[in-house]
Amino acid sequence: MTRTQAILLTLLVCGVTDAADPIQIGSRLELMIDDHLVASTRGRIGLQMHRPVRRNVALVTDNKWEGNACTYTSVFQDGDRYRMYFGSLHYEMTEGKLIQGHPPFTCYAESRDGIHWTKPNLGLVEFEGSRKNNIVLANGTIPGLVVDAAHIAVFKDSNPKCPPAEQYKALIRSRAAKGLYALKSPDGFHFSPITKQLVITDGAFDSENLAFWDSARGEYRAYFRDFQRGIRGIKTSKSKNFVDWSKPEWLVFPGAPDEHLYTNQVAPYARAPHILFGFPMRYIDRGRVDSTDKLPHPEMRRLRSSVSARYGNAVTDGLMMTSRDRVTFKRWGEAILRPGPSRTNSWVYGDNIIAWGLLSTRSELPRAPDELSLFATEGYWAGKSMHLRRYSIRTDGFVSMRASLAGGEFVTRPLVFSGNKLVVNYSTSAAGGVWVEIQDAAGKPIRGFAQADCHEVFGDEIERVVTWMDSETVSRLASRPIRLRFILKDADLFSFRFR
Repeated sequence: MTRTQAILLTLLVCGVTDAADPIQIGSRLELMIDDHLVASTRGRIGLQMHRPVRRNVALVTDNKWEGNACTYTSVFQDGDRYRMYFGSLHYEMTEGKLIQGHPPFTCYAESRDGIHWTKPNLGLVEFEGSRKNNIVLANGTIPGLVVDAAHIAVFKDSNPKCPPAEQYKALIRSRAAKGLYALKSPDGFHFSPITKQLVITDGAFDSENLAFWDSARGEYRAYFRDFQRGIRGIKTSKSKNFVDWSKPEWLVFPGAPDEHLYTNQVAPYARAPHILFGFPMRYIDRGRVDSTDKLPHPEMRRLRSSVSARYGNAVTDGLMMTSRDRVTFKRWGEAILRPGPSRTNSWVYGDNIIAWGLLSTRSELPRAPDELSLFATEGYWAGKSMHLRRYSIRTDGFVSMRASLAGGEFVTRPLVFSGNKLVVNYSTSAAGGVWVEIQDAAGKPIRGFAQADCHEVFGDEIERVVTWMDSETVSRLASRPIRLRFILKDADLFSFRFR
């Protein structure tokens, strides 16, 4: 038997079937969002998606320059302030006619905690003879460009080479031609064109079209709407300077059905920027069926249908997807955000558009760790205004590797790390627990780091250092290929890292 055959036989005996090169994880955070790191599993264990908790109404779009169709929202933390930009529209319906109540605007709100929001008077754009409003942009406020101010995505540029005059950027849709303009601003309020030429033209763009600095790749990345075989889909492009963009590629969703994705909301995960999260709105039109007539606001639904059948029939929810390579995404079929009770949602398309951006916010529970907040539209196109509701979820908490009380385990592919401690984000029941065994690349437990040596971990923490009977440090194992064997019992493992 050759040495190679012996190694392969050892891997098979250990239940490990991959013999790929080790994954260099260094000290980065690894989330249990997919099976990328998983070589084998045993027992009652698997990936589990978790849904965020419905919290407070963060914003009511009740100003007369806002209205009932305020979508395409961007949120981000900027120092000690949180910023929010949203497109504003208002629709009135009469028999067979859709009336737009006012021109499209880009509006602004801000917060000190990411939970409670205010709308300051900016004094920038005149509306009905007054500048006392929170409007940042109108269709005619950027000289030389014909834009749609309701279709914008604003972000703060984290590129270390970004000049101060361009630290806030945005993509905005053109009203005169099919394409996107690139905007810049020194303060997030006064925007001007980076170039007066369209920067991306290969798409449909009738959605929130966004871009960001991808620190893990050292480039800008854009995601935007197009149609493929009549289905609303997502394309991506990349750039080094925010002006010259690569030929767009379609996103790939292995194993997922063809479904209309109205938005994309893709961004790097702040704690692990090598991973992208997206929260697209899924659009479903069953036609006029029995349940359609039993949804909220039947008279308004009938009026919408008199203009277009889909206005009355279509419903939407929020999905989640993740990617490591920026093009191929794991997309969960189950909604991460359901429309919810009829008293809060109008159950039409436009409900459950998740805002672009996750915020780290304090928990409502005393002494609990910070959590993540996301925001979604609610009560769209039903009255004179609508809500943007906040939802919360634990840090790293969108997906876990979960095992039942009967127990389960998984072994990683070979990894190479740096650091001297292993830290896990986990949750167990009172009877549950987590153990970690460190193996060599062939799957053999390393002396002193076997399951029997590991102190049982139980509780619920964002960061717990795993220890073994004779060691609290793993530094002697750094820079060499190892495998981690996680044994779980009525427990969730959300993420791990070495540090």
